[in-house]
Amino acid sequence: MAEIKLDPVHHHALAVPENEISTQKPNKTQRVASLDIFRGLTVALMILVDDAGEEWPVIGHAPWNGCNLADFVMPFFLFIVGMAIPLSLKRIPSRGKAVQKVVFRTLKLLFWGLLLQGGFSHAPDELTYGVDMKMIRFCGILQRIAFAYLVVALAEIFLKDAQSNDTPAGHFSVFRLYCWHWLLGACILIMYLALLYGTYVPDWQFTVRDKDSADFGRVFTVACNVRGKLDPPCNAVGYIDRKVLGINHMYHKPAWRRDKACTENSPYEGPFKNDAPSWCHAPFEPEGILSSISAILSTIIGVHFGHVLVHLKGDSERLKQWIVMGFALLILGLVLHFTAIPLNKQLYTFSYVCVTSGAAALVFSAIYILVDILGFKYMFLPLKWIGMNAMLVYVMAAEGIFAGFINGWYYEDPHNTLVYWIKKHIFIGVWHSRRVGILLYVIFAEILFWAVIAGILHRFGIYWKL
Repeated sequence: MAEIKLDPVHHHALAVPENEISTQKPNKTQRVASLDIFRGLTVALMILVDDAGEEWPVIGHAPWNGCNLADFVMPFFLFIVGMAIPLSLKRIPSRGKAVQKVVFRTLKLLFWGLLLQGGFSHAPDELTYGVDMKMIRFCGILQRIAFAYLVVALAEIFLKDAQSNDTPAGHFSVFRLYCWHWLLGACILIMYLALLYGTYVPDWQFTVRDKDSADFGRVFTVACNVRGKLDPPCNAVGYIDRKVLGINHMYHKPAWRRDKACTENSPYEGPFKNDAPSWCHAPFEPEGILSSISAILSTIIGVHFGHVLVHLKGDSERLKQWIVMGFALLILGLVLHFTAIPLNKQLYTFSYVCVTSGAAALVFSAIYILVDILGFKYMFLPLKWIGMNAMLVYVMAAEGIFAGFINGWYYEDPHNTLVYWIKKHIFIGVWHSRRVGILLYVIFAEILFWAVIAGILHRFGIYWKL
């Protein structure tokens, strides 16, 4: 499904999802270095928040409302996917070939998503594999990226006839040129809001399936009978996932387990309170159906930034468009958060779309100024290398496959491995602090280590491509 390819000239087209580097070899195609670096930064952030977030909850996912560092990772990925779509598809003259390419890549992303996040892999801590098909998780990070990529890439392909290569003058020229994309986004937003606020959520029951839980096998009832609520137990996002996916196929350790209502240890994870609400024990799918529909908006906004990059040739014109829109989205999202719609990654609310997309726009603009205009490329080389081999680093580091492989070679006890020894003696032991040691381990032994590996592979023109 995936392949390692050797390219002796080290020259590739821009990626579509975060890991994809075009297999075409155009003679004079130049990469936008800032997009590679932004992709690498996002992968690095994912590793950081996943592996250090337990010790540093301030960077982990917000238990419910709010937006921590971890909550920017998924929207950043979707923004990057969208931004790369016009750059990738413009080189494919045939609509049929473009559709074939998009569908094939979508299927490969779905395959890897199910394999890595469906429950089959137990890496890095458990030296087992396999999943009960009655409990397989259908949704995940790559599945959401695949869905958003498919919808927006097909829109880009089939709306080409309405577009012109000549951009009319004016501040809103790119908006007018791709007005059908924005109409699609408006329809998606209306559908999402109608379902979010209009769906009736009845009472529901569930059985605890976690064998490590003291409540294994216990049946809980959650009282709802409401419409339009955005709280953890009674929102339409969870209701639709329970009805369509089935509660056994949802994520069994949602971030809300760290909520103040559930545990005294909040924002850390810990044992549930004796009087914790029943929903604290329930599964919830953070990459579910309705929230993934809203997530398409992040990709559509990213596509707009890609269109600006394609049609506007001057750096000042591009930056004016990007920065103004970035601040506008950020301000709109914050106003919505404090007045009507809270920031919520689990529900992928519209305020969350605006704030995270605005942040992505401003971060990318800053990188573009530093790298593509001022030429400070060398200081960002580790992130660029990660961004050019993002799938490899995602699988091996973020999903823990490499650490799981190393842990498979232990001495007497499964916890007596090279990974545990390095973590305990070189980082935690030296700093006499588990929190600081884990943070430094993730930065140096994971992120920086894989940046060096990706740099070596780049030197030899080796990339993992879907």
